[in-house]
Parts: sequence; structure tokens; C-alpha cells
Amino acid sequence: MNILGKIRDAERTRKKILEAAKEDFFEKGYNGARIESIAKKAGVNKQLIYHYFKGKEELINETIADFVSTVPPVNLILPANPAQIASFRYKVNQNHLMDFLKFTAWEAIEKIPPNTNGEDTRKKVLQSYVDDMRSKQEMGLVPESLDPALITLMMSSLTIYPLLYENVTRLITGLEPDDPEFQEKWTEFLDEISKRIFKMDS
Repeated sequence: MNILGKIRDAERTRKKILEAAKEDFFEKGYNGARIESIAKKAGVNKQLIYHYFKGKEELINETIADFVSTVPPVNLILPANPAQIASFRYKVNQNHLMDFLKFTAWEAIEKIPPNTNGEDTRKKVLQSYVDDMRSKQEMGLVPESLDPALITLMMSSLTIYPLLYENVTRLITGLEPDDPEFQEKWTEFLDEISKRIFKMDS
């Protein structure tokens, strides 16, 4: 096999490991995932994983960075009208990020090493939302009295919680998060409160 062939083979192997790692980490959390299980799913020897990644911490960071890179850029570009951002993020979370969101729920109950779980990658995405809100504030589209970071946190809560905590959503509304009736009602609710906050017509 020539050098180019070896490089392509190595890239394919690394990709298989990352795909298997994503499945294991997202399903079981950081502490529940096992290198042995990831190796089996990837169809490789356990030692080969350590050839590509220094350990579990590097593997989870690379797994999340790889996952974020596969999210279509259009899903990360927020609408120009701030009153449309909440419903937009809700739709993206619902249609593209549910597996990842379920993984983040493990963080609430696990004790994990610092600087893992793709912290740097995720911070870049979330801070880009804060920067976007700050930019809209400078353009006069967001009330000056509102902190862009806190608005972003609020929107994250409103667009994740109902999806992630299915039982709470059902107990309060009588509807499941994946019920089209709930999805329509929640989208309308997000748009309505957003218009009140930003005092703009959608």
C-alpha cells in the first residue's frame, strides 16, 4: 500500500472509531462509555484506539468536535430577527441534536474530568450565539437592559428542557414532546414570548 493509501486507510479507521465513540458516549455518558465497547463497535483492536487517541478524555473531545463539524452550517446560523431565534433553535434541537442533548443530560449526574465533553468546541458555538445577540443589541434589535449572555441561556433552556425532560412535559401539558400538537403549540409560544421580549413583529 502506498503512502496515500495508508493515509486514507488511517482516516477511515479514525472515522470508524469516532462514529462508534459517538454512539457509546451519547447513549451511556462519559463514565458509562467503555473503550472496549467502542473498539468492538468500531471493529478494531482496543490498542488501536490508543494509537489514534491518547485516552478517553481526548476521544470524547474529538468525538464532539467531529459531531459538531457534521452539523450543517445552516443550522448554526441564527435568524436576523431575534424574535425568531427561539423557535429556530427549538426546531434544530428537535430535528438534529436530540442524541447529543440526551448525552448532555449525563453531565448533570456525572462527575467528569475537567476540560472534557468537548467543552472548547461547545463553548465556541454557544459564545457565537451570545456574540450574535450582542451584535443585534448594538443594532437596536435587542433591549439594552437585557444581558445577551442571559438571553442566550434563557433560549437554551426553553428550547432544550421540554425535549429532554419528556415526563415533565407530558405531566404539565398532557402531551409528549414529539407530538405534533405540542410542537406546534410550543413553537407558537416561543414566537409569542420572543415578540414580547424584543418588541418586534415576526
